[in-house]
Amino acid sequence: MTDAFHIDVPHTDGTLAVIALSGEFDIAAAPVVRTRALELIANGHPDLVADLAGVTFCDSSGLGALVGIWRCAKDADGSLTLAAIPDRLSRLLGVTGMDTFLPAFPSADAALAARQGNHTTA
Repeated sequence: MTDAFHIDVPHTDGTLAVIALSGEFDIAAAPVVRTRALELIANGHPDLVADLAGVTFCDSSGLGALVGIWRCAKDADGSLTLAAIPDRLSRLLGVTGMDTFLPAFPSADAALAARQGNHTTA
C-alpha cells in the first residue's frame, strides 16, 4: 500500500512561500511539485521552503525535482530551503551531496524565522 501524495501551500508572505509535502515523493509526484513551485516563483515567491515532514518515501525523481526547483528559484534571485527532513531522506541528501547547497532546518517555522529578511540565502 502506498501513501497518497499531497501538496499544500500553507504560508506565503512577501517573497517567501512554504510548500508542504506528504506521502510518496516519487516519479508521479515530482512533476506536480515542480509545477507548483514554478507557479509560486512566477507569482513573486522565489524564496521557497519545502516542508518535508510528511514525506514517507522519496526516489530519485523527487530529488531531481528539488534540484530543479533550487535552480529555478536561484535563477529568480531566490532560493530553496528544506525543513523537517525525515531521517531516511536526510541520509540520502548527505550521500548525494545535496546537503551542501540546500540549507535545512528542523521545522518550517524555524526555516521561516531564519529566512525572514534574508533574500540571498543558498
